Amino acid sequence: LGREFLDYAINPMIAGSYAGDPARLSVTHAAPKLHAVEQRYGSLILGQIFGARERARSKEISKQSAPKFSLPEGLQTLTDALHHELHDSVRLRSSVQAIRQTPKGWELDVSCGGGEMTCAHDAVLLAGTAHKLAAIRLETSKNLSLAPLGEIVYAPAASLVLGFRREDVEHPLDGFGVLVPEVEQLNILGVIFSSSLFPGRAPAGHVTISCYVGGLRAPALAALDTKSIVEIVLSDLRTLLGVRGRPVFVQHSVYPKAIPQYEVGFGRFREFMNSLEENASGLFLAGHYRDGISLSDSIVSGDKAAGRIGVHVAGRPLIP
Repeated sequence: LGREFLDYAINPMIAGSYAGDPARLSVTHAAPKLHAVEQRYGSLILGQIFGARERARSKEISKQSAPKFSLPEGLQTLTDALHHELHDSVRLRSSVQAIRQTPKGWELDVSCGGGEMTCAHDAVLLAGTAHKLAAIRLETSKNLSLAPLGEIVYAPAASLVLGFRREDVEHPLDGFGVLVPEVEQLNILGVIFSSSLFPGRAPAGHVTISCYVGGLRAPALAALDTKSIVEIVLSDLRTLLGVRGRPVFVQHSVYPKAIPQYEVGFGRFREFMNSLEENASGLFLAGHYRDGISLSDSIVSGDKAAGRIGVHVAGRPLIP
């Protein structure tokens, strides 16, 4: 029962979320809530039973039952709105080459619009990807470096959004989606029933299905061309969802370094980042490479970083 529980419940959840290898991930860092449940109740199964009872008594809404939302034009609507509000404070298509500590704060050497510029700030928040941040030159009196962030492993992933006529999909798509355990020997890591979750994701009489391929399980698949990956995904969808015919819509995106892996030993990176903030006053780190890979984790990470920055700059949190 324990082996089958891992193969069909825990492993696909971890592999689907991280697009990684469950055997290499740290439970403490990659699945802290699962780790906390196991530590509290002695096993995951007992934790599910007693945890459900406690939630019922406290009337807490479980994650599975919590309402889900998106924006009509996708989550980019949020960042576009923030950009609109901040106007010229946001510089797009710019890359930071060096970050230099000064007696008054920090200076950044930036490549922007084909030119070079230097700008001064009281504090700096690094919220990019770890492998990109590792390439930035850090100049401090204590000879600190961002290079260790480059050792964080990233899994590649390809996203394939497919639109079908409703009659060409046998499955009712009455749920969130599918996570595929490795033991099933299929190519898809997971599937999201996009048009079932949110309105406006497909025209009348059609459905939209978002599929994810690659990861550390099969990194070569993530790099395939659109024609090849569509055929591979369609083969799996025929088995999983009873898909017939061809998609009427295809959107293919590739992310060579998509998701940071919180592998065994990841604690050393957490210690490094904490030490970096302590020894480089006014330099802060946040994002999916530090506090969790999900969107909600990143929002919480940003909120915590805003609090630390506010205390540094003004002696009080920026967000009350």
